[in-house]
Amino acid sequence: MKSNLKTIAVVAVVAFIAVACGDSTGDTTTAAPAATTNAPAATTTTPPPTTAVPLEVATVPAQNYEEFRAQETACGAEAPPVAEARTFEAPEDLGLDPSQPIRARIETSCGDLVVELDPSIAPVTVNSFVFLAQQGYFDGTASHRVIPGFVMQAGDPTATGRGNPGYALPDELPPAGYFYERGVLAMANAGPNSGGSQFFIMLADAGLPPAYSIFGRLVEGDEVLDVIAGLPLGNRGTEVSVPLQTLYVERVVIIE
Repeated sequence: MKSNLKTIAVVAVVAFIAVACGDSTGDTTTAAPAATTNAPAATTTTPPPTTAVPLEVATVPAQNYEEFRAQETACGAEAPPVAEARTFEAPEDLGLDPSQPIRARIETSCGDLVVELDPSIAPVTVNSFVFLAQQGYFDGTASHRVIPGFVMQAGDPTATGRGNPGYALPDELPPAGYFYERGVLAMANAGPNSGGSQFFIMLADAGLPPAYSIFGRLVEGDEVLDVIAGLPLGNRGTEVSVPLQTLYVERVVIIE
């Protein structure tokens, strides 16, 4: 995938790009095969600029959680406690009211992102996200993928792009013609019905195909998105998307 700070031209058929592999860390509750999980792919006609990366920052990006831990923390923050990678057979049914939106605070190294989850459009996905947040699944994890003008991706305890909670979610896709606006919260996937724990927040508007389950929207912290989009980045393959200063999801708190 290639990105551009100002323009993203999306091809009609979306390709899924496999990223570098790495081992999961921490104990697991159940064994599950790794699945490559990615945000939507996009193409541009010109490569993204690399001059935004300061010369004093290492140009060899982290490829797994341990390497992200060895980097400087983004925005001058302190690194949180080490994440524990765990898997589950299935999320607990929390009995959420589909008519009641739920707010969650995603606390990152660069500030808080408050999102409103919408169980009326994605009840299974929202239930899973709330379940994982309550289990502390996201605590201390690193965002392994930031593409300015497109998305920031998180939710993988292994920070390889392959981590998952041990189960896959069914698609709860938006209607044809849905426009993925800045601030939209959606599930990353590796194809139909393969969502898990990895999610992305749109950093800008993008006319993507309706192939990614929408389950919420940013309601506070728009300025934090701009800070995240300005982090120095390194290459993973041909994609300039790996934060060279580690952006942690310190924790996800369900606030109402």
